[in-house]
Amino acid sequence: MTDLSSAQCRAARALLAWSQDDLSSAANVAKATIANFEAGKRSPYDRTLQDMKQALEAGGVVFIPENGGGAGVRLAKRANSIDTNEAETVQYEEYLENDAPPGAGG
Repeated sequence: MTDLSSAQCRAARALLAWSQDDLSSAANVAKATIANFEAGKRSPYDRTLQDMKQALEAGGVVFIPENGGGAGVRLAKRANSIDTNEAETVQYEEYLENDAPPGAGG
C-alpha cells in the first residue's frame, strides 16, 4: 500500500503551488479522483496513489513517514541551487557615480 494521506496530498500541492488540475496532468489521474481523495470521500487504487505520489516527488516534494511525530511533507533541497552570501554587497562601477540631484542625499 502506498503511504499517501489526503492531508499529505493537499500539503504537497500547497508547497508546489499546484492546483488539482496541475496534479491531475502531472500524474495522469482524473481531477475528480484527486478531489474525492482529498475530501476523504474515496480512496483511489494503490497504483493511482503511487502515480500521484511520484508526480509530487518529481515536482520536488519529499514525503516524511510516520516517525512518532506524524507523517508530513517538505520541499527537497535543490541540488543545483547556488550558495550565495546575501550579506555580501557587490557594486558595479557604473553604479558608483553619484547621479542624484543636489540635496537628495544620494
